[in-house]
Amino acid sequence: GVVPEVASRRHTELVNEVIAEAMSRAGVTWDDLAAVAVTQGPGLIGALLVGLATAKSVACRRRLPLIPVNHLQGHIAANYALGIEAPFICLVASGGHTLLAVVEEGVRYRVAAKTLDDAAGEAFDKGARLLGLGYPGGKELDRLAARGDPGFARFPRSMPRGRGFSFSGLKTALLYDLRDRDEAEVEAHRADIAASYQAAIVRQLVEKTVAGAQHEGLRSVAVAGGVAANSGLRAAL
Repeated sequence: GVVPEVASRRHTELVNEVIAEAMSRAGVTWDDLAAVAVTQGPGLIGALLVGLATAKSVACRRRLPLIPVNHLQGHIAANYALGIEAPFICLVASGGHTLLAVVEEGVRYRVAAKTLDDAAGEAFDKGARLLGLGYPGGKELDRLAARGDPGFARFPRSMPRGRGFSFSGLKTALLYDLRDRDEAEVEAHRADIAASYQAAIVRQLVEKTVAGAQHEGLRSVAVAGGVAANSGLRAAL
């Protein structure tokens, strides 16, 4: 759902506004800063370069330490603000990543399972586009699905016996489902189709996460990344 060149240009336009708003909300000034932390990856290279250039400029101008941050470790670390203690298993699900991280201490983790093709967030965004919804699609699909019947359409169970995730087949199944219906039927049941598609994604995420926790002998489960905001996923977990 993201065009890298467009995204990086938009980052360039908005980065100063975002920093100003963040500092305003935190109630701090430039003189209050002790260091500058910046995401160095993984992610879209163009967008990352905008952030790195901005952070380096601030650190150089203010003569502050520059701290590189791993994107996925940042997602995992956010869970500590909620009081969780290691070890735990963390479902990291976003537009570019879907994996199960076994967090043994701090932000050190090993990957217990990952997607073999597309990420869950990308599947949500692409599904929203197929359904004619706006961008960002994941949020719009979630809102529409809340009004629908998740049992209306049947979508395949991806990787039912493997530990890994897979979402490319679900996207194709949605495409074929929409092609097989006339426009009037799609319009009448758009919310039902969205709910069924979301349920298929959520079912896989939850089943694989619970199975992963059981396999690793862990009783604490966390979830991180943009897909963690999905209401269907939160309710199912």
